[in-house]
Amino acid sequence: MMILHLRRARTSLVLDARGPGLPRIAHWGGDIGDLDDDGLRQLVDATVPPVVPSSFDEPTVLSLLPEPSAGWSGRPGLAGHRDGTGWSTAFRLDGVDVEPGTDEGSARVTVRASDPDAQLSLTIEIEVDPAGLLLLRHRLRNDGDDAYELRELTPVLPVPAVATELLDLTGRWCRERSPQRHAWQLGSWVREGRHGRTGHDATLLLVAGTAGFGFGHGEVWAVHTAWSGDHVTFAERRPTGESTLGGGELLAPGEVRLGPGESYATPLLYAVWSDAGLDGLSDVLHTHLRARPRHPRSPRPVTLNVWEAVYFDHDLDRLRALADRAAQIGVERFVLDDGWFRGRRDDTAGLGDWFVDEGVWPDGLQPLIDHVTGRGLEFGLWVEPEMVNPDSDLFRAHADWLLAVPGRLPPLWRNQQVLDLGRPEAYDYLLERLDKLLTEHPGISYLKWDHNRDLTEAGHHGHPGVHGQTLAVYRLLDELRRRHPGVEIESCASGGARVDLGILARTDRVWASDCNDALERLSIQRWTGLLLPPELIGTHVGPERSHTTHRVHDLGFRAATALFGHHGIEWDIASISAAEQTELAAWVALHKRLRPLLHTGRVVRVDHPDPAVWAHGVVDHDGTRAVYAVARLTTSVAQSPGAVRLPGLDPGRRYRVRPVSDVPAPATIDRSAPAWLAGGVMLSGAALARVGVQVPALHPEQSLVLEVDAVD
Repeated sequence: MMILHLRRARTSLVLDARGPGLPRIAHWGGDIGDLDDDGLRQLVDATVPPVVPSSFDEPTVLSLLPEPSAGWSGRPGLAGHRDGTGWSTAFRLDGVDVEPGTDEGSARVTVRASDPDAQLSLTIEIEVDPAGLLLLRHRLRNDGDDAYELRELTPVLPVPAVATELLDLTGRWCRERSPQRHAWQLGSWVREGRHGRTGHDATLLLVAGTAGFGFGHGEVWAVHTAWSGDHVTFAERRPTGESTLGGGELLAPGEVRLGPGESYATPLLYAVWSDAGLDGLSDVLHTHLRARPRHPRSPRPVTLNVWEAVYFDHDLDRLRALADRAAQIGVERFVLDDGWFRGRRDDTAGLGDWFVDEGVWPDGLQPLIDHVTGRGLEFGLWVEPEMVNPDSDLFRAHADWLLAVPGRLPPLWRNQQVLDLGRPEAYDYLLERLDKLLTEHPGISYLKWDHNRDLTEAGHHGHPGVHGQTLAVYRLLDELRRRHPGVEIESCASGGARVDLGILARTDRVWASDCNDALERLSIQRWTGLLLPPELIGTHVGPERSHTTHRVHDLGFRAATALFGHHGIEWDIASISAAEQTELAAWVALHKRLRPLLHTGRVVRVDHPDPAVWAHGVVDHDGTRAVYAVARLTTSVAQSPGAVRLPGLDPGRRYRVRPVSDVPAPATIDRSAPAWLAGGVMLSGAALARVGVQVPALHPEQSLVLEVDAVD
């Protein structure tokens, strides 16, 4: 057939599609230049592995779908059977369709293959987008006359031997996206999510890299499985020398049975390479996400969510006072959280009954909506459509609508069960209720869509139901967006348990965590930002004492942490002092001034030798300005952290660096400030990146925000 070379944004992908078997990737990584046909042939030939002792007589090569029939003894790309037969495949290449793309467009390849003996057809879709991001998807069709039970279908990519370390993320409620890294040894490192949602412990990216890679250095490869249900992401290193990354949907036994002529498509596998460390990965991913047609384009409204202000105590006058104070501070969106619907006086009842509670809201929601919008704010509303409380009218009328195994219910979680959206009647009920709610209240322009429990024993008519449930949720979101295109939706799931690029194809931001403790949030936001740009991550200023940790922080630290994202407030601002109101309004104004930069610029994170000192920033793509924050997390043996480097600037330009003057400085600056801080300093981008600047000896849990502007 052919050898293909796809090149975009310093990334090369070389695909050996000469047949007769499935194509293999001979190179995925840095740009290898403009090779002619002979050069590509020689490169491909030079990457065929040797025949080793006590092995097959022919070289074993890793195809886009690893098969035992080709000698692959590692994790197979496909697992399935026809009542115990047809369990092994030997696909043969039928054709390759190429859409080469332009300088502005993607390069796309579609591979068509079949196995007449197994009665299966395979389509592999490969795309390299203008940012250099690789997207991969498999489609399998049953060409037989009987059912084919699919157990696993996962795209797999090769990684060179120079990648010797792995980094991924784990976590729990209120501690999402915690990094862990280790040497990449022989065997498999498999991350499985069996929560029926993405999960608090899900790894956004599984990263393989050269020894010691960091935010600003090292060669790295990474994958992300864009799926909001059960999923698997893995790294495998074989004794025979191959190293692979892959991922896909995690299927339960019997969950996908393909009838004659039926097909299954894997979730998209996002794969990215960079030779500029983790920040390089983020740059590619953020560029890709920002280029999406439905990526939010309007300024992200500063948001007040009233949950930690009123909880379930919904009182119209109190909420009006909150809206008035919010408008004075500069808030642009007001979100009414849990507690507005029938029977919902606490978290034990009411879920599923999506009607305004007449006892709490005798005149409906419209008086509050009118007051909020009359103050110039957008109005948003909390919903949790996929769940139901046993103490609800819906449950009492339709207990058969649950996602459960016949004859028993899953254990309660936050007093909740799950509606089976694979049932047309349950799906239609939710669509009708949500559609009517938005139609009757056109002032609702935002939904905070929550999802507060795992899907356990998720049965649909006696069969596993997570796959169907995930697709039904996608359909529901898509249909609501079609009917109400002006309504934005946030993905919240007990905080950050549904953060993935499958759900973000249908929503406008994520709630990174239920934890608003600024110290915890520094880490949560840093690692959520590995995948997502700041404008997609909700970052709110919480109260002085954190609701979830009871830790106490001053306003400056809380506000500086929340500055770098989709900014908001989660606090009873009607009861704060005049001084707090003035300072909070100043931070909101600072965010609005910096918002065009924060929500379009390139994210950088600083590799600092002192683990107690964290620094990060956003740099304009044209190199004209930047903003950085330096935070001290704890005490350390060294009283001063030493110079903090400011990466990402144009090395040949001169910049003025100074602390932002819009907001009060940390208290320690009066007593411990380097001389340059008073009037700023002018240095080249090269000097700032390689030498840096000394910062004050901040107390633990304090932050300093620096603004950088080009002066030439």
